[in-house]
Amino acid sequence: MTELFEKEEKVIVFQLSDEEYAIPVSKVRSIEKLQHITRVPRTANFVKGVVNLRGLVTPIIDLRTRLNIEEVEYNESTRVIIVTHRDYEVGLIVDAANDVIDINLSNVEPPPDVVGVVEVEYIDGVVKLDKRLLIILNLDKALKYDKK
Repeated sequence: MTELFEKEEKVIVFQLSDEEYAIPVSKVRSIEKLQHITRVPRTANFVKGVVNLRGLVTPIIDLRTRLNIEEVEYNESTRVIIVTHRDYEVGLIVDAANDVIDINLSNVEPPPDVVGVVEVEYIDGVVKLDKRLLIILNLDKALKYDKK
């Protein structure tokens, strides 16, 4: 009877370093190949600049830098995931966009005390799927910027 109350959510799985992360498909507008990024002076170090995407100027964030993961050179599998956040769109640079899967929300566990190099505040939880471990990214916190 409990399976009636179990809720599934479709997520995009993407790669950063050796870890797999997930964000809800409902937040994703598109997945793009990396294109020329125009730098914007005096922005946070994780803001790489802006791109003109189908006539819309879209800010681009390097998720590795944002999550304090060592930067690497971009390559053929580097992707930009365009997400809608609140009332604007932003692009997230990731190492690769792997797939779209359904996760059962009742299987999401709170983030462990130690989650490698990623700050726990950016994580909503983790979910185990067979031999995979997906880190559920909290977009609200990852995209929030407080000047200090």
